[in-house]
Amino acid sequence: MEQEFASRLLEDAVTEMSRLPGIGRKTALRLALHILRQEPQMAHSLGNALMKLRDGVVYCRKCHNISESEICGICADPRRDSSTVCVVENVKDVMSFENTGSYHGLYHVLGGVISPMDGVGPEKLEISSLIDRIGKEDIKEVILALSATMEGDTTNFYIYRRLAETGVKITQIARGVSVGNEIEFTDEVTLGRSLLNRTLFSDQFQS
Repeated sequence: MEQEFASRLLEDAVTEMSRLPGIGRKTALRLALHILRQEPQMAHSLGNALMKLRDGVVYCRKCHNISESEICGICADPRRDSSTVCVVENVKDVMSFENTGSYHGLYHVLGGVISPMDGVGPEKLEISSLIDRIGKEDIKEVILALSATMEGDTTNFYIYRRLAETGVKITQIARGVSVGNEIEFTDEVTLGRSLLNRTLFSDQFQS
């Protein structure tokens, strides 16, 4: 039975919040009622922060990480090792690797992984821009740091094939990350070790 609302404004708020991933209508209703119980300034601050987030955050022209300028802080930092690029699925993975404190190179955010069942092919990811970076920048090593899933492995292999003739060193994070695990749910110590113990991607094809 559909929920009855005493206020159309409340219903509209619940409808909008329930569009967020992981937020059902019951949770959205609980959040909306919580906001109503707070001081008006709390709701205004939340609304302003969300609007500033949407209007002020862009994607870095080089690596596609989130940024407040054309080039993100990581790409613009002269202290980073610009010869190494770590390829990750999404922005959350950048945050996860940065939290380890053990990686000082650059990143390249694909924006997803190849998944034919979900209609995601290579052309929908930032793979071509990665190839362009290899040709234009002095990159000596590409670290494939995608989750140990079927989709992640498929994407790793596709990128490896595309980069095979460039001569760039292609490595993969060590499988301290369990098969089937997502990067964002892996602890920082394991992530740090997986980077330090990375191996040549081609080694997995050798008997």
